[in-house]
Amino acid sequence: MIHVFKAAKQANKPTFLLLHGTGGTEKDLIPLADMIDPEAAVLSVRGNVSEHGMPRFFKRLAEGVFDEEDLIFRTGELRDFLDEAAEKYEFDRDNIIAIGYSNGANIAASLLYHFSDSLKGAILHHPMVPRRNITLAKQQGTPIFITAGDNDPICPRSEAIELEQMLREAGADASIHWESNGHSLTHTEVQAAAEWYRKHF
Repeated sequence: MIHVFKAAKQANKPTFLLLHGTGGTEKDLIPLADMIDPEAAVLSVRGNVSEHGMPRFFKRLAEGVFDEEDLIFRTGELRDFLDEAAEKYEFDRDNIIAIGYSNGANIAASLLYHFSDSLKGAILHHPMVPRRNITLAKQQGTPIFITAGDNDPICPRSEAIELEQMLREAGADASIHWESNGHSLTHTEVQAAAEWYRKHF
């Protein structure tokens, strides 16, 4: 997978897995990592799927309708990539915190749904429920911070609420921060994520 890696400036710091939104690149979210913890390592990945030339992390059938078969395959592909990257760059595989926006938040949520040991924590900006009618992987207190727009036209309010509930039922320590700026990723929600991160890590 096309990616950028930046080593941690301080030992024992986590590695931020940065996952862009539809049409983004591996460079988009690097400023967010600096705002949340400039001393953390960064592994920023470009999605392997192209939708009319726009990078994504998995295929969709329509707006808000995921290609579930491809989602499952790409989730496993990303997990395998994390294993390989940890070995290559010599960072702690058990100390990865995902920071995803929109499509990137959805693939991060899918990692949490399918694998108990995939992430130490996650910041999910404007996610949707990746899958329904499945038994989620157990999350033993995994800290998860969801930011959502109560007027988001792409990710309805109900999606964030359902996602938080499902993750909590799987054992995660999940919470939601609400904004009123549609689907935009705002400075204030990144600041809220930074405050949450300092409390939990």
